[in-house]
Amino acid sequence: MKNLMSRLLSSRNYNTKYDDMALTVLRVFIGLTMAFSHGLGKLPPSEMLISGVAALGFPMPELFAWSAGLAEFAGGILLAIGLLTRPAAAFVVITMMVAAFGAHAADPFAKKEMALLFLFSSLFFVLHGAGRWSVDHLITKKK
Repeated sequence: MKNLMSRLLSSRNYNTKYDDMALTVLRVFIGLTMAFSHGLGKLPPSEMLISGVAALGFPMPELFAWSAGLAEFAGGILLAIGLLTRPAAAFVVITMMVAAFGAHAADPFAKKEMALLFLFSSLFFVLHGAGRWSVDHLITKKK
């Protein structure tokens, strides 16, 4: 019982298969949700999205609207499978920063909340990487 309590209350990472499973579940959920709930609807970018990007002051708003949609869709897919995880997550972070602090800057927190959740979830993967159950790990592991 004491061992169980110390494991439940410890901040130490035991680096078990359950840690790998938890990281994979989070990565796949965040990636697929980003791709299909947010990115897919932005491809191809609508006139409303393009005009919203233009209103933020971006030059070449059509290009930046495509960039945002691709960062969300392709970045989400790459994040889900764990391929090029850090760069893909970095593009999502940048896109969500623009969404939270640009497009929704004047909105109440409830409107920014989803962008902030994706921003910080993706930032975690920029800093941590994909984990052992990923394509990145398969490519880079030592034989």
